[in-house]
Amino acid sequence: MTVLPIVTGSNNPLLRNKTERITKVTKEILKLIKNMKDTLKDEAGLGLAANQVGEPFRLCLAKFNDKTNVMINPDITWKSEETDNSDEGCLSLPGLTVKITRPIEITVVYLNEKGEEQERKLSGMDARIIQHEVDHLDNILICDYGEDDGKSAIEL
Repeated sequence: MTVLPIVTGSNNPLLRNKTERITKVTKEILKLIKNMKDTLKDEAGLGLAANQVGEPFRLCLAKFNDKTNVMINPDITWKSEETDNSDEGCLSLPGLTVKITRPIEITVVYLNEKGEEQERKLSGMDARIIQHEVDHLDNILICDYGEDDGKSAIEL
């Protein structure tokens, strides 16, 4: 089991630099996925983006349907007009909670670990998790949204 260190801090360039699309699922990418799964389990998180462990790839994991789902190059292709406002936290910004309004349903297109294109419609918490992780891949952090719990993201 290899647990990777979580990158923290709202101004950390690893969280703010552009992520790269994965063109081929290599042995190195599969090893990164395994290590990210170990890390997500160790942290007891709901999702993890590659840049949160210092890797510049458009890759994330999300826990839903009682399993850890791998999404390579995820793109949200549809969002519902209906939204929900709920608290979110982040492994990269420990101690910070922000109320974020997000669509309650989305469609996401991505590649699985075999490099096969997938399309999923997600709702509720599952949709929220994917939107949060895709935000990471697009260099957006929860502190970039409206009101927080009073802590300064600059300090995190």
